[in-house]
Amino acid sequence: MRRMSLSPELVALCHREEVDPGPSGDWTQLNDDDFRSLASRLSCEADEGPLWVFAYGSLIWKPAFDSVEQRRAAAHGWHRSFCLDINRWRGSREQPGLMMALERGGRCDGVIYRLPEGEKTAQIERLLRREIDDHESIRSVRWVPVRTAQGSLRALGFWVGVTGRGTSLKQPLERVARILARACGHVGSGAEYLYNTVSHLETFGIHDRNLWRLQELVADEISSIHRSQAVNRRRLVRRL
Repeated sequence: MRRMSLSPELVALCHREEVDPGPSGDWTQLNDDDFRSLASRLSCEADEGPLWVFAYGSLIWKPAFDSVEQRRAAAHGWHRSFCLDINRWRGSREQPGLMMALERGGRCDGVIYRLPEGEKTAQIERLLRREIDDHESIRSVRWVPVRTAQGSLRALGFWVGVTGRGTSLKQPLERVARILARACGHVGSGAEYLYNTVSHLETFGIHDRNLWRLQELVADEISSIHRSQAVNRRRLVRRL
């Protein structure tokens, strides 16, 4: 496994205690009937057979569901992108952050998980409640064609093809790195999210060149921030 520049020690420097501000009120929250209706629609659109879920980010290292099989898979026409603007979870209103989604173009190598046999609609509803909580996010949930060593199939994907309000597409990696090195919310920091994603992808033998370069940039940014802070503290001590 390659040695990452973004180390656990650097990630720890980004952590701070943040209070969950709760929903901003800018989005229309889903209720129980909405979740049930959406789960029913997606279930009707599903292929015959088991339910597969496509994981490309946090679902790889924090799936919050049981699976009975996992395979490497590639989604063509999509790539990972830190393009979701957030001021909650791993960001705050004072220091907004970014989360990952699938943006159009390229290829995304990830992992698909097969869920246990069961009532497909109920399984989908549980996944929906983990991943989304407002009407505006519904359009980002879709069935994604993927290719595996065993053949092609469709898997349920989340935050796929996001556009419009709340997204910042095609951002330079340098800008993304500046944000991730500083953003932290009540569930953790942007640097932690990136570290977990890259390190777990590597354990599956998946090397995402953009994310690898991004973790190098974030590591450099965190080091620079804390060098500057250390210099400023020394200057303050001398004045006192």
